[in-house]
Amino acid sequence: MQHHSASKGKAVKKNKWISYKMFLLILPFLILLFIFSYLPLYGWTYAFFDYTPPLKLSQCPYVGWKWFKFLFLNKTQVMEFLKVMRNTFAMSGLGILTSPLPMLFAIFLNEIHCRWLKKSVQTLTTLPNFISWVLVYSVAFSLFSSSGMVNTVGQSMGLISQPIHFLDSDNHTWLSMLLWGLWKGLGWGAIMYLASLAGIDQELYEAAKVDGAGRFGLIWHITIPGLLPTYFVLLMLSVAGFLSNGLDQYYVFHNSFNMEHIQVLDLYVYNLGLGNGNYALSTALSMMKSVVSVVLLVTVNAISKITRGESIV
Repeated sequence: MQHHSASKGKAVKKNKWISYKMFLLILPFLILLFIFSYLPLYGWTYAFFDYTPPLKLSQCPYVGWKWFKFLFLNKTQVMEFLKVMRNTFAMSGLGILTSPLPMLFAIFLNEIHCRWLKKSVQTLTTLPNFISWVLVYSVAFSLFSSSGMVNTVGQSMGLISQPIHFLDSDNHTWLSMLLWGLWKGLGWGAIMYLASLAGIDQELYEAAKVDGAGRFGLIWHITIPGLLPTYFVLLMLSVAGFLSNGLDQYYVFHNSFNMEHIQVLDLYVYNLGLGNGNYALSTALSMMKSVVSVVLLVTVNAISKITRGESIV
């Protein structure tokens, strides 16, 4: 009995030591998370002051909920805000509608049996993710500007008489932003689905082949159902981040011609703060966006728990 108790005590100490080591391994990442994600939340206090740089916050008058009320009571501000939300909802909605494409692309890659071709396609489609949006716009300008390669070749071949305004036009702005985003992120988005494909039991495929299932039958009855749990988790995270379109892409592509349809919420907050110098109002708007995003995440998580029996957070 004493020997058993001593062995149990050693096992408990060993497990505690392993837990301590695991905690020490993740401690640097917890510190970085606190510094870059939680410490900046102190900046929310600027939303309650009439801040004027370069004064200290203590030297600025406290205005309470003034800027939050201004967002909804000023008619001009409300109209501008509605335009921004229209663009934000349009781009996020298009992103959700095209969210199955990375999964379908992963299935396409999985069906390529030539190893070198599969690796080549995967590399070429993943590479754009590591290119900054500044370089992407440089490529777009070289190709599609009024004096770019497409217009130059088209005019020299007699296909067009006048340059087509691809970039300095407000026509099809949402569609062009969607296509650029897909080109940049499609291969990267397929990586997680490729990892999920590796986890599907191969015996299911063998049993289906014995039952006479062809290639499309295997995809429809085994591959897609095996990927749906991953798809739904990523879809719910996309819904939770519905108001967050990002800044980089829209910032480099925006100009005076397409501002009507390209200015999403993140770009609007940037222009409002650093462009117009209204730091307090932009902070209030950013703060509301964060709160709404958290509410969406909690709501989607609750729906997932009710419908699928699984939560994402």
